[in-house]
Formats: sequence, C-alpha cells, structure tokens
Amino acid sequence: MIQDSGVGIPAHSQPIWRDGWYTFARKLKSPNFGKRPAGTVIDLIIIHSISLPPGEFGGDGVQQLFTNCLDWKEHPYFTSIAGLTVSAHFYVRRNGELWQFVSVDDRAWHAGESRFHDRPQCNDYSVGIELEGIEGGRFEGAQYETLSTLCSSIKIDWPISHVVGHEHVAPGRKSDPGCGFDWAHLQQSLGWPTRYFP
Repeated sequence: MIQDSGVGIPAHSQPIWRDGWYTFARKLKSPNFGKRPAGTVIDLIIIHSISLPPGEFGGDGVQQLFTNCLDWKEHPYFTSIAGLTVSAHFYVRRNGELWQFVSVDDRAWHAGESRFHDRPQCNDYSVGIELEGIEGGRFEGAQYETLSTLCSSIKIDWPISHVVGHEHVAPGRKSDPGCGFDWAHLQQSLGWPTRYFP
C-alpha cells in the first residue's frame, strides 16, 4: 500500500505553498521531473484523466506509476506501458482526495510532445493535474470542488492565464479528459473569464 504524508484540516495560519508544494495535498515525491528553463513563466494549467488499469478506480496504480513502482506484470494492460517514466504535479481521486508528486516550481513529465498558442514543450510552463477517470467519462462533484480550489490556489502564486485539457495541447495524440469533462462547471466555480478556457 502506498504511504504518504497526509495533512489534517486546512488552517488559515498555514501557508498555502512551501517551495511549490501545496500544503493541503498528500505529498508523494516522484523521481520523474526536471528543472524548468530559466525565466519560465508558469501560466498554463493542463487537465488530464487517468486510471490504472483503465476504467478501474480506487487502487494505487497511478501513484505507483508516478513513482516508478508499478509492477508491470500485475495486469495485462501494464505491459503496454512498461518502462514509462511520467509524472504530474497533482492527482485528484474520485472522492476529491488530492495528491502531489512534483513541486510546481519544477517541470513534471505530463504533457509530452505538445504545443499551446505556438509555444512548444508545454511541460516547461504548465502545471499538470490528473483526474481519476477515463477519457470521455464523467467526473465527480468532489473532483470539481478540489480542482476548483486547487486552480484558485495555484493562481495566487503563479500567473495562470489558461486552463486546457491534454487534448487541446496534443490534438490527435491525446483525447483526455474528453467530452465528459464539464468545462462550464469549472469556469463557473472559478469565476474566471471565458478567455481562460478552451
């Protein structure tokens, strides 16, 4: 079973961020990250969907994948991703539970080959948030609540100007989170202008 350094109920006296780590997330460090290029402005949030095995929720597969601990022989699907070294900054479970694997100050390996507004290499200037789910599937209210709070908190310290899906920065290669994701709901929750969204 994955162990973590879970935190208690948020207190107003606690800082929201410590060196790019969100105080109110379960912290599990991934080795799959790098430094952002010097002078990088972090202004993009990319939303993904993931479940391991696909369509199965509640296990530790995602945490194991992001920390290079996944047993490739445990499930037939895992052999197709054997050796993959990836990470996201954050992971939101179906019940809204939030995990963090990489400091926002660092570059997580979540977007792959990607481009946004003629800027390549989205990993350099984005924050990656994985939602437990499947491409095209629906997401839970608790996930939207956590996601909205997280996005608002990120924007306190970083000049976020857009929130998009993986499908928008890697069209034809990726299709998550897909048609089941409610962009209008997220926008309403955040109260941000429409120009921030796809």
